[in-house]
Amino acid sequence: MTADPAIRAIAALDDDLRWGMYEFIRAARRPVTRDEAAAAVGISRKLAAFHLDKLVDAGALSARYQPAAGIRKAGRAPKVYEPSAMDIEVSIPRRCHEVLAGILVEALAAQDRGENARDAARRIARERGEQIGAAERELARPGRLGAERALSLASKVLTERGYEPARESSASLRLRNCPFHPLAARAPELVCGLNHAFLTGMVAGLQASTVNVVLHPRAGQCCVELRASP
Repeated sequence: MTADPAIRAIAALDDDLRWGMYEFIRAARRPVTRDEAAAAVGISRKLAAFHLDKLVDAGALSARYQPAAGIRKAGRAPKVYEPSAMDIEVSIPRRCHEVLAGILVEALAAQDRGENARDAARRIARERGEQIGAAERELARPGRLGAERALSLASKVLTERGYEPARESSASLRLRNCPFHPLAARAPELVCGLNHAFLTGMVAGLQASTVNVVLHPRAGQCCVELRASP
């Protein structure tokens, strides 16, 4: 599975030249040419083109060819750059409040007859997790998963989503970061229940029957732990 688009964009911006051009383009509020971006940070047009296209590949910028207004010249129109529609936010450690918000909104819209809001939210959280796990399994095609391979595959998916997984032993995977903190601290029963459902679904999507998802809260860490089945 490819990394989260926001993570790719942030990684691409981890360079003073790229960050400088990105800030200049955002402030310009109009399409910016390579020459303008190069001048803004004091580098050559060729080097600017390299960095700008890296930002386009990462999703931080969008690019197109735009003829100069009122000027008709032979050859290709100049390439211009604008900020993409992606919202880029940096949080250390990583938080994923938009995931939780999406689950709650969908639960309100898709609540079944006779189902209370909390049960609907847990059902949606599990379904979301299962979709993610199934997509990763489709890409990895790991075959039948033993506990060791299942924990390694789960660790990859969880790393991409900010859980900061760490192997405490060959049979357990501890999640050192809660992507839903501080909401989890304010409503632990609700948020931890949704998180548990989400990760249970992810493991089910991976078809990792050799792994159990266990609620095991620890201060400053995620409330969930993945353990190899006895």
